[in-house]
Amino acid sequence: MRHLFTRWSFWSLLLLVLTALFGGRLFDAPPGREVAAAFSKPLWIDRDLPPTKQLRLTADSPSLRFDWQYAPPSGLSVRIDPSVGQTGRFVEWRKPGAPEPLRLAPLRGGFEADGRDIAFKRSLGLPPFGDAAASLFAGQGSYELSLSGEGNFEGEVVLKLEGGRWGLLGTDQRGRDVAALFVAGVRVSLIVGIFATLLATFLGTSFGLAAGYLGGWTDSILMRIVDLLLSIPLLPVLMALAALWGKGLWQLVLILSVFSWMGTARTVRALVLTLRDAPYIEGLRGLGAPSGYILRKHLLPETLPVLLATMTLGVPGAILSEAGLSFLGLSDPRVISWGRMLHEAHSFGAFTAGAWWMLLPPGLGIALLCLVFLDLGKFLEENVDPRLRKGVRP
Repeated sequence: MRHLFTRWSFWSLLLLVLTALFGGRLFDAPPGREVAAAFSKPLWIDRDLPPTKQLRLTADSPSLRFDWQYAPPSGLSVRIDPSVGQTGRFVEWRKPGAPEPLRLAPLRGGFEADGRDIAFKRSLGLPPFGDAAASLFAGQGSYELSLSGEGNFEGEVVLKLEGGRWGLLGTDQRGRDVAALFVAGVRVSLIVGIFATLLATFLGTSFGLAAGYLGGWTDSILMRIVDLLLSIPLLPVLMALAALWGKGLWQLVLILSVFSWMGTARTVRALVLTLRDAPYIEGLRGLGAPSGYILRKHLLPETLPVLLATMTLGVPGAILSEAGLSFLGLSDPRVISWGRMLHEAHSFGAFTAGAWWMLLPPGLGIALLCLVFLDLGKFLEENVDPRLRKGVRP
């Protein structure tokens, strides 16, 4: 097993698990919150487009000067912390070369204004249909956002500039950060894949041990149930059960596990059939050992190596099933998953809009996670059966 640490799949899985556990801390806002304009491109492409920025004024930094080398942003908004008390001070904006600053807003707690508000435009001396962003950003140069007047100030003033670029992977149709959604999808895919496979393995192992060891009518009934479930088309049943039981994450895990244990049951049954008549098992029965003891202490350990490989190979199937159901819209819309991201990208026109950053990350994430578990399953199979190793002849 020491060669496990040299495989790319092990380190990739470790990175994905760490991302699922701690990746949310890399973002200032939760994945479901709007952070920029819809369909904003990633920051590293089309650098001529203005980025989405948030300018903040606090008691420690009551003035902020910055350079602007882009076209005017598509929109802007001003928000003042509700904790700010009533004051006679103002938020001011100075353009390059302007003799006097403009007053954007009174420094009053809970004040909010959008660049599309008519009252906000009137305060800037603009007509009702004027463009506030184009008026404030008259051209390239150095701009300053500051507080006027004297007096104590405790709180925060935020000026949000909506551009055409945001973050590492841009935004989706709702203005949510695609990178944050991708990280949240890692956790959901791992939960569904691992827990659905664990539950399916438990069911398959239990039924396989009972069928193989007890034989007779128990074996016949259980195998007929397996044949019946294998003959049912999986996708329509999953769709019907998802609509009947609900679209929650754990309901989906239960549905996938209930229809994924049959292959494990057949594998375990075949192994137990080859072992139940072995001399040491016959000797245990002759000594009066109960069936539960024989199954738990002798037959189950013999199946564990094969079960371990079967589990790693079953995770990709559960991940793909969850992604397929989510893409069809049969998952909980409150649960962020890669399949749900692809569903919303398809539904809201990401294909026609050319928003590839909404399509490639979840698609490549699903493919990578499946390849990781397939490679780990291949490694475990080679360790279980040395004949599968390279250079070893059967």
